[in-house]
Amino acid sequence: MSVAAEAPARPAADRRIQARRLTLWLALLLVATSVLSLGAGASDTSLWRVLGEMAAGREIAPVDRIVLWDIRLPRLAEGILVGAALAVSGAILQGLFRNPLADPGIIGISAGASLAAISAIVLGGLLPVALQQAAGSQLVALSAFLGALGATVLLYRMSTRHGQTSVATMLLAGIALTALGGALSGILIYMADDSQLRDLTFWNMGSLAGATWNKVLSAAPLIVLALVAAPFLARGLNGLALGEAAAAHIGVPVQRLKRVAILAVAGATGTAVAVSGGIGFVGIVVPHLLRLATGPDHRTLLPNAALLGATLLLAADMIARTIVAPAELPIGIVTAIIGAPFFLWILLRQRHVIGF
Repeated sequence: MSVAAEAPARPAADRRIQARRLTLWLALLLVATSVLSLGAGASDTSLWRVLGEMAAGREIAPVDRIVLWDIRLPRLAEGILVGAALAVSGAILQGLFRNPLADPGIIGISAGASLAAISAIVLGGLLPVALQQAAGSQLVALSAFLGALGATVLLYRMSTRHGQTSVATMLLAGIALTALGGALSGILIYMADDSQLRDLTFWNMGSLAGATWNKVLSAAPLIVLALVAAPFLARGLNGLALGEAAAAHIGVPVQRLKRVAILAVAGATGTAVAVSGGIGFVGIVVPHLLRLATGPDHRTLLPNAALLGATLLLAADMIARTIVAPAELPIGIVTAIIGAPFFLWILLRQRHVIGF
């Protein structure tokens, strides 16, 4: 009796142990990638040389101090925040929609955030002075959050009916939202003056090049709040895999779960888009790789997604700033080159789910 009872439990226990080991390896990989990121770039500033100077008690050269403290460290911090935010948002969306094809960039959420952020940049000067002063440096981030929230709510309402989410409707609605957001963003970019135009064009392809401590500090509260909230959604998302009715029967507060999940995704994705522009495919590649490795349990999937997402984005950023040095590729191009073939592979594997 006990042997029969323990037999099905062993694979689950083994998978949990494997997931914990993976968490440790991913944490070590993130540390190693962060160290490499601090030493990568067009400048010949070396992290090890600076550490050697500090250990010897010698004064650090002003150029090295500026490169490391004012350029590379805020870029590293922003990359970790944005990568974790996009990967965790993708994992939450895939659990909410119960399909691995859901991703903030593919289903229109990033487009909504981008449209709102561009609107704040181009049209922010038309707002009442009191409102501009109240929002301050948070205006773009708050606008992106509201744009992501609106796109997420609209997408969910369009693709869900009688408690069932249509994947085909979700993908088609996401394509439409992305096209509409891109068209409206194009109009706003056309209206922008010369000083805004180049920054908007480069920002729209995704980049960490403009990272500063002010941007990091403005983005951190919403992203960290979403990342802290994510583990509390794990059990509910696990229950939701059985369907909304079954999840409700086992005690999952489905409606509250949806609201919190949507707010977390909107906060994380909106803020990430506000500070780094359009960076796609992180949210679909990372959760899918982790599901292949350790299974769909969100209790380990969500923290592992944060670690792997941050690592992947830092690695893509190193490629973007070294492959054509001293010039720099937009990081969105690098993630698209990696992610687009991966998405096509997932799409081919999921044809029976999509239904066309």
